[in-house]
Amino acid sequence: PTVELRQRKKPKSSENKESAKEEKINDTPVPERAPKHILFQRFAKIFIGCLAAVTSGMMYALYLSAYHERKFWFSNRQELEREITFQGDSAIYYSYYKDMLKAPSFERGVYELMHNNKTVSLKTINAVQQMSLYPELMASVLYQATGSNEIIEPVYFYIGIVFGLQGIYVIALFVTSWLMSGTWLAGMLTVAWFIINRVDTTRIEHSIPLRENWALPYFACQVAALTGYLKSNLNSYGERFCYLLMSASTYTFMMVWEYSHYLLFLQAISLFLLDSFSLEQSDKVHEVYKIYIFSLFLGYLLQFENSALLVSPLLSLVVALMLAKCLQLNVKKGTFVARIMKVINFYLVCTLTVTLNIIMKMFVPHKENGHMLKFLEVKFGLNMTKNFTMNWLLCQESLQAPSQDFFLRLTQSSLLPFYILVLIICFLSMIQVIFRRINDKSLKETVTLEDGRIGERPEIIYHVIHTILLGSLAMIIEGLKYLWTPYVCMLAAFGVCSPELWMTLFKWLRLRTVHPVLLALILSMAVPTIIGLSLWKEFFPRLMTELMELQEFYDPDTVELMTWIKRQAPVAAVFAGSPQLMGVIKLCTGWMVTSLPLYSDDDLLKRNENIYQIYSKRSAEDIYKILTSYKASYLIIEDAICNEVGTTRGCRVKDLLDIANGHVVCGEGDKLTYSKHGRFCHEVKINYSPYVNYFTRVYWNRSYFVYKINTVISFQS
Repeated sequence: PTVELRQRKKPKSSENKESAKEEKINDTPVPERAPKHILFQRFAKIFIGCLAAVTSGMMYALYLSAYHERKFWFSNRQELEREITFQGDSAIYYSYYKDMLKAPSFERGVYELMHNNKTVSLKTINAVQQMSLYPELMASVLYQATGSNEIIEPVYFYIGIVFGLQGIYVIALFVTSWLMSGTWLAGMLTVAWFIINRVDTTRIEHSIPLRENWALPYFACQVAALTGYLKSNLNSYGERFCYLLMSASTYTFMMVWEYSHYLLFLQAISLFLLDSFSLEQSDKVHEVYKIYIFSLFLGYLLQFENSALLVSPLLSLVVALMLAKCLQLNVKKGTFVARIMKVINFYLVCTLTVTLNIIMKMFVPHKENGHMLKFLEVKFGLNMTKNFTMNWLLCQESLQAPSQDFFLRLTQSSLLPFYILVLIICFLSMIQVIFRRINDKSLKETVTLEDGRIGERPEIIYHVIHTILLGSLAMIIEGLKYLWTPYVCMLAAFGVCSPELWMTLFKWLRLRTVHPVLLALILSMAVPTIIGLSLWKEFFPRLMTELMELQEFYDPDTVELMTWIKRQAPVAAVFAGSPQLMGVIKLCTGWMVTSLPLYSDDDLLKRNENIYQIYSKRSAEDIYKILTSYKASYLIIEDAICNEVGTTRGCRVKDLLDIANGHVVCGEGDKLTYSKHGRFCHEVKINYSPYVNYFTRVYWNRSYFVYKINTVISFQS
């Protein structure tokens, strides 16, 4: 009987399972197809929005090209005069692009860059790794593979790619604001604010080939894809597309900029906090962590085993988050134990991150920008130094706190007031949602416009945290404003165009005189329209005036110097001078130099400090020994540095050298200590002994004095 009973139960259980499945299928609502006119409206909205985004990007790229032409009169210049417009480290990047085009093959060009001994004297460098030359490699490949050498000059192709990337940058910001607000009007307002405030949103006008100008467009694409990926109502196809775009853009961003992992570290912190506040998106957030790990290890392998990626805080944080997830216990949500576990998990992640980073730095040999840590110590007053390089960095305008002019410009364009308003509303709404979760209050699965809870959307929480982190850093170092201000434009435009934000505000104000939903919809259209019209009236004439003005880059002294070097200097000559000038010499002439305007290598920083001694109060014999130790054969004195008067006193190169050499007693005002030697750059021009024994003047003009370093010398004082 028992056997019979078991045999009867088996078919009964299978029948129950099948019936339960049938009931579940019957209970799930079948999505009804939307009417044709609604589908047409959606298609028209998406089509117009995409057209507006692409048009905005193309117009911005064309605007940059036209402005660059007007500023430098580029098309009417000779090749040498065009190359002089690349200043500092930009000249180095473009010079390697030229070297790749001159190489007999791509493989040979890459090999020569990886074993480069023709740039810096007595030093063989892997230029691809040390200077992140992947953009130049790709640009040279595209130029030759597309047959552009028969259509366009190399310099136009190079800067055209950068301007095109800036157009993609604008499109990505447009799409991000559109995804958050639901209307492409927010994207148009984002682009308008970005262009009007371009002095504070991008450095493309000052230096085209900067690594950030290549990298930040990819980061903007990654942020746009991440925004779409975090949305709750995204279908599987859209989710997959966002994931693939996010993976590709994250890896590309990491490859083209050596500091990219620090920015991704801030993003990972934002996602970690989002994961703590918004439990529904935990799986998606951990998928993003996997993208980080994949990009880090792939970048490590393809960047010649770059140890900086292994010891980066990003890897330590992501690994700590993965380990913390594995150690999490399944505890019923809302209970006191669950809250305690949240706190423990937060503490565990922070402790593991620091511990793992220390362990990695102990076992992995690395040179992770030690000068950056020293700079931060001095910046925050944790240490004092007389070191020339540290004090020179502290004097750079981009590394100081933002000036009042920065905030004034953002206020005049109405960007800053609206950003603060949007940030406050979103932040308070986010805090409100967090307290609801702590108190275990039920939250709706789908938030409607009437609910007025904009802080429940995970993509909003992420952007609020991310912009606060970036803004905090921008308040300390002005150069970081170029990371923060574009997202200020995006967040402010999203907020004023979002009915949900206005509805959240009206819920708090308990507005009853007018229907709040209707008023929110009206304001989300009226406010951006009014802002757009006012911006058009005030700033559009200025933009047109800039394009109409024909400026001219006039630097005849530098042109004469480069011409003399190419005609008179021996091929084996090595030039010494300021790093900025050495970059231009390397680009325009191809001659070897003693230093480069790069600040991520300790050896180059030490070289720069030693070569700068030509502007200090040291003897001719000391300067001669320094220069010959680097096999220099020619010395170039710049009158602008030797007689510098324009910058803040104490931040001039000669002042910093006096402090480093002990010629100024710190803490006693400007009292000078005794020095039996005059300033070298002044004394060498007088042509008296012992200077004429070491150096022979061979060329000079109004700005530059060139001296041949004598090879046979009898040292005498």
